[in-house]
Amino acid sequence: MTEIIPLKDAVRLLIHDGDCVALEGFTHLIPFAAGHEVIRQGRRNLTLVRLTPDIIFDQMIGMGCARELIFSWGGNPGVGSLHRLRDAVENAWPNPILLDEHSHAGLANRYVAGASGLPFAVLRGYTGTGLSSVSPQLAPIVCPFTGEVLTAVRALNPDVSVIHAQQADRNGNVQMWGITGVQKEAVLSATRSLVTVEQLVDSLDPHPGAVVLPSWAITAVSLVPGGSYPSYAMGFSERDNAFYRAWDAISRDRASFARWMDDNVLGHLSRT
Repeated sequence: MTEIIPLKDAVRLLIHDGDCVALEGFTHLIPFAAGHEVIRQGRRNLTLVRLTPDIIFDQMIGMGCARELIFSWGGNPGVGSLHRLRDAVENAWPNPILLDEHSHAGLANRYVAGASGLPFAVLRGYTGTGLSSVSPQLAPIVCPFTGEVLTAVRALNPDVSVIHAQQADRNGNVQMWGITGVQKEAVLSATRSLVTVEQLVDSLDPHPGAVVLPSWAITAVSLVPGGSYPSYAMGFSERDNAFYRAWDAISRDRASFARWMDDNVLGHLSRT
């Protein structure tokens, strides 16, 4: 049965030092508030997973939360590099970080295999790339029917998956709509899951193209209006494009980054 609890309590109960933690949201519904609470609670040695690590992972990496990043693209969308990620890779600041890089299709299928209870997924898409030489999660496999050499990619089962959504009902069923990325697959593949939501409702009214995650798949729900800012939640908020542009200057320098995090994350009480 899903627990509906404050975000601070949910992070304390579900996310531990050394965990593999996925925070998914593809441009839309990025769980920023949950990531900030992980930072405030001082989690360390995390393996962070996300198809498109952007500002929230830049912040978590810069604050020393991560020891490894599993990803398929990294950058500040429409702006440029993630300077805190670059500093960790190039200069081991604030600590060294391991990288496990995949294609979008490859990482998405790692989630799918994990959610399906399978040991791996099989793709053609890695053929001809250099990814097989840099990821230990890839191996060639011969099709038993055609003899074609394909690539097997190991299933991914995070200890915890965190997503943001528009609504949950009082029983812990969750509904999201708009760009839904791999949020469903991330939750279903994880041992534990946390969903922050814009709104708690008595019942979920169907939306066109919506995804409903049943309460049996979700460990905890936290009410966090605006929990995806500066990304957006369709029907509730708009993306703050100016912040994404501003982050390039904020994050470029270690001192300015530390000041911003102290003023805007560490200095803020956790949302409930």
